[in-house]
Amino acid sequence: MKRFLHIITAAVLLLVSINLEAQKILYRDKTDPMPVINADRTVTFRYYAPGADTVYVNGDFLPSGKRPALMANNGNGLWEYTTAAPVKPEVYTYSYIVDNQKMLDPLNMFVWRNISDLYNIFIIDGERTKNYQVKDVPHGTVSAVWYQSPSLGMQRRMMVYTPAGYENGRKKYPVLYLLHGMGGDETAWLDFGRAAQILDNLIAQGKASPMIVVMPNGNPAEKAAPLENPDGYNMPLFYLPKTMDGSFEKSFTDITSFVEKNYRAIKKKRGRAIAGLSMGGFHSLYISANYPNMFGAVGLFSPAVSVQEEFKNNPIYRDIDLKWKAQMEKNPPFYWIGIGKADPLYNEVTALRTKFEFCKYPYTFFESDGSHVWTEWRIYLEEFSQLIFK
Repeated sequence: MKRFLHIITAAVLLLVSINLEAQKILYRDKTDPMPVINADRTVTFRYYAPGADTVYVNGDFLPSGKRPALMANNGNGLWEYTTAAPVKPEVYTYSYIVDNQKMLDPLNMFVWRNISDLYNIFIIDGERTKNYQVKDVPHGTVSAVWYQSPSLGMQRRMMVYTPAGYENGRKKYPVLYLLHGMGGDETAWLDFGRAAQILDNLIAQGKASPMIVVMPNGNPAEKAAPLENPDGYNMPLFYLPKTMDGSFEKSFTDITSFVEKNYRAIKKKRGRAIAGLSMGGFHSLYISANYPNMFGAVGLFSPAVSVQEEFKNNPIYRDIDLKWKAQMEKNPPFYWIGIGKADPLYNEVTALRTKFEFCKYPYTFFESDGSHVWTEWRIYLEEFSQLIFK
């Protein structure tokens, strides 16, 4: 019995030793975070999985045709991958695939939720990302605000950015209504879009006018983002009821009315702008057309344009050509369209541009190199926000 206890004790000590060594490898000095941004801007990823057969790293830092990337096992259970080329300055997301199971990086505490998925993030410093980070400048305030939507029959949540100094003055400010894409919610532009940092920095540099930015939830069936609503642990979904069926566009005046009643907002066309990405671009396109005297600037970021067949007879989407004509004939808004060359909606946007050009409707076009991703939409916000309210 005594010999058996010695064997058990030795086995336990061995397991503890192995586990401690694993933790030592896994949780090294916390001042050395993952991933490692090397001096030449290549990026090194490491993941400890001694029993795994394969480990991949996947993320938008990799070329689209080379995702995911197989990591190499150094023989001690530590898997490693270094990018073949320097990575351009940007904010990137990534995760690991361990034996076909998606895993987050335990050595990177920075995590974003995109719809129902979680991703680690990292930033490559450079010219492009200088406005995406918190700088030593005057900062605006971001508030989570609930408003009553009579059109939808519910209280709903939105995020509102007010510029530095708003609380201490009496000045009235222009308002940008900034809309997210399908599956997103009122937090998307703050988390993935870095909207507060972009506005803080551009306003401090004198490149953008101080403005209020209103970021509503564009899903008419939702009251708020997951865990921020009375429904509790509802699973975030990409496609929700009432998505792009005209409900959000029709109810949008509930938002503008609340904002102009509760904030020192300029209540004129010149003091209002609307912009959005993908589904939010779709909403911006049709909201501005249905309320032609409301917005002095319209920004479409990789917008969806086509209306689903089942909703084409909705009054919001009917007679759109006549609505565009009314919008553009007298005091047309500053109209801005941005799209990436590799964006799957490129052809839809090209068709919209062709129509505008045929009708001689004025617009500004911005073309980037990327696809339908946040790396492009942050650029569009940065560009658009410097051109409005001048």
